[in-house]
Amino acid sequence: MSDAPAKFGEYGGQYVPEVLMPAIEELTDAYERYVLDNEDGFMDDFRARLRDFGGRPTPLQHAAQLSERYGTDVYLKREDLVHGGAHKLNNALGQVLLAKYMGKERIVAETGAGQHGTATAMAAAHLGMDCEVYMGRRDITRQRPNVFRMRINGSAVNPVDVGRGTLKEAINETMRDWATNVEDTHYVIGSVVGPHPFPRMVRDFQSVISEEAREQIREKTGGLPDSVVACAGGGSNTMGAFHNFVPDENVSLYAVEAGGSSLDVDEEAGVAPNSASLSTGSVGVLHGACTRLLQSRDGQILESHSISSGLDYAGVGPELAYLVDSGRVTPVTVPDDAALEAFHRFSQEEGVIPALETAHAIAYLETADDLGDSVIVNVSGRGDKDLESVLEETAQRDLANAPEMGVFE
Repeated sequence: MSDAPAKFGEYGGQYVPEVLMPAIEELTDAYERYVLDNEDGFMDDFRARLRDFGGRPTPLQHAAQLSERYGTDVYLKREDLVHGGAHKLNNALGQVLLAKYMGKERIVAETGAGQHGTATAMAAAHLGMDCEVYMGRRDITRQRPNVFRMRINGSAVNPVDVGRGTLKEAINETMRDWATNVEDTHYVIGSVVGPHPFPRMVRDFQSVISEEAREQIREKTGGLPDSVVACAGGGSNTMGAFHNFVPDENVSLYAVEAGGSSLDVDEEAGVAPNSASLSTGSVGVLHGACTRLLQSRDGQILESHSISSGLDYAGVGPELAYLVDSGRVTPVTVPDDAALEAFHRFSQEEGVIPALETAHAIAYLETADDLGDSVIVNVSGRGDKDLESVLEETAQRDLANAPEMGVFE
């Protein structure tokens, strides 16, 4: 019997084909021995590599302009300064290292915005492992710089052409590869999704974010923040930013989902023009776990949408779904236009170009009225990867705070 529970209330579990159960059981055993019990000094090795290769700890920065604008002290947890430009390396480095301890020779991974693929490619190169990354054709088009970075690091990038060519289809293809090659291959899943033990394991690797932030805010202010805000797609940066604050009942936790172009659902067309699983989804099973999903009344998964590739997913991590149901986490939504405005505002007022995913968390500050006297916003990644998309999307809109676009005509 596993020591770590496989479920969070009704959510989580191991809904996988029988052929994958030996790999799931092997991974569960390795997670408990190496990650939870620090066998062979695994966690000491991981922490040292996070420091020397990953560049941790990341700073907690007071944002002077945003604080004045919103009348509350805004602190930025700068995960954009992790090696590679996003929080994704925390988990990717942990899982690739774990695969090496398990004696695996090959890594497969999926990616949406390319940040997880880039982080996995970097970790695989650092640790001398072969790596293949599956990525939807649509996301490859939206995130060409990250595709090139993966290939520079020596990883193969396999385009996925089925469906809309986004993250959901990329996960499907990676699961198929893993099921075929379980003996020598480990699947480095990029978020707190999938069958147990992935949701707990990814959360544990990402929890360094809130571990550092909790200590840093106490050093700066002498206490805890009133609120923590993070964007939520699958939920890896969200759970990383929230985990060590969950027991602190006076700290409000806000998960900002992608409201896309509308929160309505077109079941006939099979489309939800948003990625707000926590706010509008219902209970179902996707990618090996029970969680909240965007699905039709017949249980068919709907095509999601977000201006941000990294949030464009029809499900969410099971622990995050449980924390929302229990009232500990409040889900909120931000539409595409507001996220794009926040991208420009944050770049102009704080001198930091955020990832479009992060821009959703920043945008929530504009409408929130109950964040208290101090708030931590998790800057999950930097926006270099999004510049082509932002150029294209900005040109299609009349945004008051966007740079003059005439120079590009």
